[in-house]
Amino acid sequence: MSTTQFSGLKAVYVNCTLKKSPRQSHTKGLMDVSIEIMKREGVSVDEFRLVDFDVAFGVYPDMTEYGYKTDEWPELFKRIFDADILVVGTPIWLGERSSVATKLIERLYAMSGKQNDKGQYLFYGKVGGCIITGNEDGVKHCAMGILYAMQHIGYSIPPQADCGWIGEVGPGPSYLDEASDAKSNDFTNRNTTFMTYNLMHLAQMLKDNKGYPALGNSRKEWDNGKRWSFENPEYR
Repeated sequence: MSTTQFSGLKAVYVNCTLKKSPRQSHTKGLMDVSIEIMKREGVSVDEFRLVDFDVAFGVYPDMTEYGYKTDEWPELFKRIFDADILVVGTPIWLGERSSVATKLIERLYAMSGKQNDKGQYLFYGKVGGCIITGNEDGVKHCAMGILYAMQHIGYSIPPQADCGWIGEVGPGPSYLDEASDAKSNDFTNRNTTFMTYNLMHLAQMLKDNKGYPALGNSRKEWDNGKRWSFENPEYR
């Protein structure tokens, strides 16, 4: 089935695997399931592995201004910000998201103080979700931290905004390994599908309404003295 219901939307999938291309990434295997749904629904999809690029550590927009010789983050950020939907993919290591995923969140945080044309923080009107794979428990734990960080900097998180696959505790087959039979896992397939559609629905609603109204959430207006219905308790 193919539709054009969401043909005006753009999505970017950032794979935070530790493996450079073209090494096999099990996280990409599950991400591809979601990507294929979006493409069939008319969404324009971009994807990349953060580890393939020379992205500096730090919490400023361009770390070459703070001692690094190179930083490819500014160009990658253009690709991320051009999209209505950001999906972060990560493997689980020692029960946590990858170090690459943490670097991505730190660099996204570096941009969060900027404002849109309404004076709101930059990521207002953007939608976020995450995809997680591993061999031991931790999908919900990793999703909790990633989705919290995304909403904190301004991304909107729809219901069921995460999905994942994990094998048995301990060493064993990963998502793309035939022995895992992960592609037939109904729980993972259902959650991946629900997440993907919820991301598209919320992104479309926000796009149709030109993001959020600037009532009560504009940093620009707050700095200019606007307080809406807020009253400082000290002056009651």
